[in-house]
Amino acid sequence: MTRKPSVTDQKPKSVAVVTGAAGDIGIAIARHLAPTHHVAAVDIDAGALEAVAAELKADGFEATALTCDLTAPIEISRMATEAKTLGPVKLLVNNAGAAATLTLHGMTPDSLAKDLALNLEAALNTFKALEAPLTASGDGCLINIASVNGLETFGHPAYSAAKAGLIHATRAIAVEYGKYGLRANAVAPGTVKTRAWKDRAAANPGVFDEALGWYPLKQLPEPHDIAATVAFLAGPAARCITGICLPVDSGLTAGSTALPRTFTQSPDFDG
Repeated sequence: MTRKPSVTDQKPKSVAVVTGAAGDIGIAIARHLAPTHHVAAVDIDAGALEAVAAELKADGFEATALTCDLTAPIEISRMATEAKTLGPVKLLVNNAGAAATLTLHGMTPDSLAKDLALNLEAALNTFKALEAPLTASGDGCLINIASVNGLETFGHPAYSAAKAGLIHATRAIAVEYGKYGLRANAVAPGTVKTRAWKDRAAANPGVFDEALGWYPLKQLPEPHDIAATVAFLAGPAARCITGICLPVDSGLTAGSTALPRTFTQSPDFDG
């Protein structure tokens, strides 16, 4: 008679470390990954983070809240140690990010340091802190949430430079660590309706309509669009995809109709 496997016989779920997990995109990523992973949700906002973990647990998923200031390497090291106790860490999603400087005119050494620390250094330091488990399994995965700002010029220059660096670092990791079976990819969201953008909409109710004029699809990505892309890149269907930066931007980086309309004078480019 075949014995049914007991709970103790079952292998623990692999761990997905998701930084910035208390933000809109981070929450969506955690929800998409929860059915297949134990989500180690990381954020500096302890209260919001606990709420995210509690919601996932209430839905029957495995989730652990790990509060961490990702700009402090010693805290990253502590967080990584805690994450490794949860099970085999096979996926890291570096999602945490924010922009401190609007323009080069307004940039200061302090704001530049903040943009680089959170948007580039934190991601690389977190990867290095989890390097051992990510490369040990033979099928580890790193996904860096970059931005279309790292591909084109849309303001926030220091943030943009950091995201461009993150995209290049993603390619470098893909090349150097491919021999361990580690895949490294980046996702570049366009204008996503997060709380940050909703705050801008409060100041300018027409901001989304203004933005839509630059998007060929005439619709803006939602957090779940970014999360679904992350889930795809983390899954078996993407097993031979590494070293790419995939824009999820409703065509923003493909171009807008404004210049073709001017150059051709054709109404075919009218929205």
